[in-house]
Amino acid sequence: MLSIDAAAHSSRWRRRHPVDKAVLGLGLTVLAISLPPWPGAALVIAAALVGLLGPAGVPARRLWRAWRVPLGFCVTGALTLLVRVGGPGGFLALAGDGPLRAGELLLRTSAASLGVLLFAFTTPMSDLLPRLVRAGVPAPLVDVALVTYRMSFLLLDSVRRIREAQAARLGHTTRAATWRSLGGLGATAFVRSFDRAARLQAGLAGRGYDGTLRVLVPEARVSVRFTAASLALLAALTALTFVLERPLS
Repeated sequence: MLSIDAAAHSSRWRRRHPVDKAVLGLGLTVLAISLPPWPGAALVIAAALVGLLGPAGVPARRLWRAWRVPLGFCVTGALTLLVRVGGPGGFLALAGDGPLRAGELLLRTSAASLGVLLFAFTTPMSDLLPRLVRAGVPAPLVDVALVTYRMSFLLLDSVRRIREAQAARLGHTTRAATWRSLGGLGATAFVRSFDRAARLQAGLAGRGYDGTLRVLVPEARVSVRFTAASLALLAALTALTFVLERPLS
């Protein structure tokens, strides 16, 4: 199981309806990309971190391990705004307003990624996907997503087992051995994935599969109090942003 998925299953908000968490998490994401970067995105970052580390009960180390990947893309994208290609300064020169634009972009993207992570860290996919049918998403599309989600864990488990077997046989002692092991890993994982897919298809056919996967969905109701509190928080962040708005320069 992936770290973020394990955290979603152990979250304090695990039993809440996905709509409750979508209003808060995706609402913060919308504010991050629509409000002025300062102080709007900074307030969104603070609110998302408080929600994740506080009421949601997400461990700080696990959150950092998940956030550092999108944060790396945010930093990479912001760095490109520090330079300018062409113009009177030469082929490559420092942009005059580069630091300001880079800071704004970094604030926006990092805040938006935290809003998405708030939803992901509190909502297991097994709770979300089956409910999409009720929301109007075609059932075959949801079934494909469910099967892909399940198969991804099986594939990752197979890759881990193959790597452990290769390491036990000294398959990573030299660079040449590592490359050979990597090739063998890809070939074996490819064959095993097709084998598991064929076995899954045979199993579904033997159980009378009619085109719809029926799974048990945990009972949950949309909390009017939680949703109202989330909307109040979003409104407060919006109002506070326009009260405290100041240019970065």
